[in-house]
Amino acid sequence: MTHVPTPPRVALVTGATSGIGAETARRLHHDGFAVLLTGRSSGRGEALARELGPGAACFVPADLTKDGEPDRLLQYALDRFGTMDAVVNNAAVDHTGELLNVPAAEIRDTFEINTFAAIAVLQAAARTMRHSGGSIINVTSRLATIGVPTMGVYSASKGAIKALTAAAAVELAPYNIRVNAVAPGMTRTPLYEAWLRSHNDPEATARKVADGIPLGRPATPQDVAGAIAFLASPSADYITGITLAVDGGYTAQ
Repeated sequence: MTHVPTPPRVALVTGATSGIGAETARRLHHDGFAVLLTGRSSGRGEALARELGPGAACFVPADLTKDGEPDRLLQYALDRFGTMDAVVNNAAVDHTGELLNVPAAEIRDTFEINTFAAIAVLQAAARTMRHSGGSIINVTSRLATIGVPTMGVYSASKGAIKALTAAAAVELAPYNIRVNAVAPGMTRTPLYEAWLRSHNDPEATARKVADGIPLGRPATPQDVAGAIAFLASPSADYITGITLAVDGGYTAQ
């Protein structure tokens, strides 16, 4: 009897060119997914696609704040791979600033990518999956749950996605589309490392951060990628509507 190989599952990872997005792409590739990578840095995105292999990954640059871009990405995935099984809604920008002094333009820019673009990606993913089912994983933040000075605009942009996750899970359940979120705490991304270097005593700052986390250390991008991979896997087939904290116990305090 001729063995017919099972086609690979297919995933889209937004914001895939560094940090959590890049590690998520690596983990999903390891788990047997073909991965469509997208982001704004063509150099990093194409390098990651070469690392994962041309048959299993490809990079498509995109500005998700532009009308129609999420639909274009999902259509590209269908044309290239024939299906879409998991979408990781990870693209985001950071923002800090004293709340009373944040310019309106900065608020709009933060929401454009962290909230409005994420909603557009979810819509495009669900339209693609509504006949076959699938998994959508939003990346929110511990700051969607707690208050931290100077992080109000960012927190609000991520809190909207936490709320959207629950609502979308209920609305899309009849299509067998699962919608979940992960909420990372402090994570050792390039942004985190740059933030440490901005302090007069980076080692002291790192110790202070670790001391505030019950597990005694920040997350690694691999920690967060592992949680995302679980929610994308068949092991999570009966899980929808949750926000999974990946914060070492920080928000449990």
